[in-house]
Amino acid sequence: MSKQIAAFIFGLIFGLGLIIAQMTNPAKVLAFLDVSGAWDPGLALVMASALLTLGLLQRFIPGLSEESATQQSQASCGTPKPGVDSKLIVGAAIFGIGWGLSGICPGPALVGLTSGLSGSYVFIGAMFAGFVLFYGLHREP
Repeated sequence: MSKQIAAFIFGLIFGLGLIIAQMTNPAKVLAFLDVSGAWDPGLALVMASALLTLGLLQRFIPGLSEESATQQSQASCGTPKPGVDSKLIVGAAIFGIGWGLSGICPGPALVGLTSGLSGSYVFIGAMFAGFVLFYGLHREP
């Protein structure tokens, strides 16, 4: 039970951080991607903060290692395949194109649902449609 409470608290902190950093605002994200215009480095600062936080947590919390992360990944997603394959390339391209066109990615879209942003509802619906399509196309026997 304590793991679920901790996960809830950390998820809440993450969501609040996204709101404070304005990462739920697609215009802010698109301004980061506009390197030839009115570029906004805010997203780079958010990414750097996330990497710093992850690095500190991995360093100072025992048991938070790559091995435990791999075990969790295998438990939820099956055995990961090493290397780069066509599924990874196509998926990354679709994600990048969608992110670049909309300025929304999954984390901020989930947070955006709580504030009633219509773009978040459309994004989440399309994301789940993509999950169903992928599962239908790549189901293992």
